[in-house]
Amino acid sequence: MKSLQEFFSENPRAALGFSGGVDSAYLLYAGLRWGAEVAPYYVKTDFQPEFEFLDACRLCEELGVKMRVIELDILAWQNIRENPAGRCYYCKQRLFGALKDRAAEDGFSLLIDGTNASDDAGDRPGMRALKELSVRSPLRECGLTKPEIRKRSKAAGLFTWDKPAYACLATRVPVGRELSKEELGRIEKAEDRLAGLGFRDFRVRILEGSGGAKLQLKEDQLHMAISGRREILQALGPLFPQVTVDLQAR
Repeated sequence: MKSLQEFFSENPRAALGFSGGVDSAYLLYAGLRWGAEVAPYYVKTDFQPEFEFLDACRLCEELGVKMRVIELDILAWQNIRENPAGRCYYCKQRLFGALKDRAAEDGFSLLIDGTNASDDAGDRPGMRALKELSVRSPLRECGLTKPEIRKRSKAAGLFTWDKPAYACLATRVPVGRELSKEELGRIEKAEDRLAGLGFRDFRVRILEGSGGAKLQLKEDQLHMAISGRREILQALGPLFPQVTVDLQAR
């Protein structure tokens, strides 16, 4: 299995689907470190919270590289807005399709993303879309797992090294419930407010039927939900008609 340095030696120019998360941040750092021309592209949609965009901007500024932003109205497509079981496939098609077109205009033929060797490729819809668009995943190809990437990121001084894994806001909505800008915005506000109360690595999910919120917290933070019940209700009550806590934890 080749090393990441060898990958970039063989592929010195690439357009990177960049999210500002642990994996794509390290991939960008590594490519630049080994002399490759890696251009980070951030596809901005209603599915990404503002803090992710700001983290992506910060990381690029610290590495001294220009981030290219593609604005995309992801809810304009019915097969995404209706939130079917295979939504991720259609979403990845649109995201990386837009990236591929923009990258081609900028002179890049190779597209890469931050999928790592810990990710279960299987028959996941999003992975299938990436394969169809010929997007390569250097971290996965080179056998780099999430723990190893975090370790290397910390050694490199990247502030992203201990960021929790973050799935897009659309994953908070039950399959089959139509996605809306308004509801995604409320989810983002709720998660911002919970983070402000000291919670970390959690999810605010929409309850099917009622449209209320279900909080999925780490087991070691469940006690915070009990002791901070009033504060949570004050923060989230104006956003949702009902707020519950999932005792099974994340």
